[in-house]
Amino acid sequence: MQANTHRISLEDSSMSSQLASFHFGAPGTGKKVYIQAALHADEVPPMLVAQFLRTELQALDAAGKIRGEIVLVPAANPIGLSQAIHGAPFGRFDLSTGTNFNRAYKHVAEDLKTSLDGLLGPDAGANVALIRAHARDSVAAWEPKTDADALKKILLHMAIDADIVLDLHCDNEAVLHIYAGTPLADAVAPLAALMQAHSVLLALEAGGEPFDEACSRLWWDLAAHFGPDVPIPAACLSTTVELRGERDVNYDLARGDAQALLQFLAHAGVLDLPPAALPAPLCAPTPLEGVEPIAAPHAGVLVFLKQLGEKVVAGDAIADLVDPVSGRTSTLRCSVDGVFFARTAHRHLLRGMAVGKIAGPVAYRAGKLLSQ
Repeated sequence: MQANTHRISLEDSSMSSQLASFHFGAPGTGKKVYIQAALHADEVPPMLVAQFLRTELQALDAAGKIRGEIVLVPAANPIGLSQAIHGAPFGRFDLSTGTNFNRAYKHVAEDLKTSLDGLLGPDAGANVALIRAHARDSVAAWEPKTDADALKKILLHMAIDADIVLDLHCDNEAVLHIYAGTPLADAVAPLAALMQAHSVLLALEAGGEPFDEACSRLWWDLAAHFGPDVPIPAACLSTTVELRGERDVNYDLARGDAQALLQFLAHAGVLDLPPAALPAPLCAPTPLEGVEPIAAPHAGVLVFLKQLGEKVVAGDAIADLVDPVSGRTSTLRCSVDGVFFARTAHRHLLRGMAVGKIAGPVAYRAGKLLSQ
């Protein structure tokens, strides 16, 4: 194992931020895997999972069981980890700019459409190697204006040429669910089965340039741009894994999640381990455009009537919202069939605040599909 430290702040900055990464295996000997935890720094469960991963990967590396390279970033957002408001951790947005730490990554395909013009040919493998080289150059040319952008550049530089990218997050309160690009549906299926995901949400473009899409969407964007005569596969399986809710921090869950991730890498041929039989999946993939977000129509006390992971049908009552002064109660219902997979941890809401999300099977939304 090799431990690296990456400086984020400028050398003459009054504050010093740095990022740690751990590298296992040997570059160029097989697939490259990039795993990061807690890009939203107040999402704690992934950081505990990363501790189990690091211990296991150290042992596997020492035993020569890694076929390729694995990069692990166990705390991907030291800037967010240093932020708090009135004693409460605040790691989703950069306080200096208001920007979500999982948005506004460079979409290198725009550079590559120009730099690769006339260079790609009929050999898919050669095309993949050339695209990765140009993608690295594009990220290297990114000139960050803030520490948050400098952090994004460091993370993307480590991940942009990977075969597999696992971005570990969690929701406010949720069952385990996964986001991925639509062309990756088959590739992500073993991961969804092993993690026992309750929802797999697919989109060609979710909007906002999140980290996982910065690594994966370039492949199908370039394939569409250069056309069918130039074979460009979806060469990066990049996915966001939402490890339940913010309070789901315990050793049993973290140990089990780490083992499932390692089994996925064994199935992908990255680890020299006997792959376990895949369990039956809990769900079929559904479009991210089919997710129904439910919002509070007025302020009130929130009382849930459905449990996370429950299957619902259009018209089902999801929650009551009780005005504590007038006593007026509004019953909030879903308008789609699907799975109730995420909800707010707050129990008093203001008008317009998020209540929960239903993963429906039919696309009906467009535009920016992710919550802020």
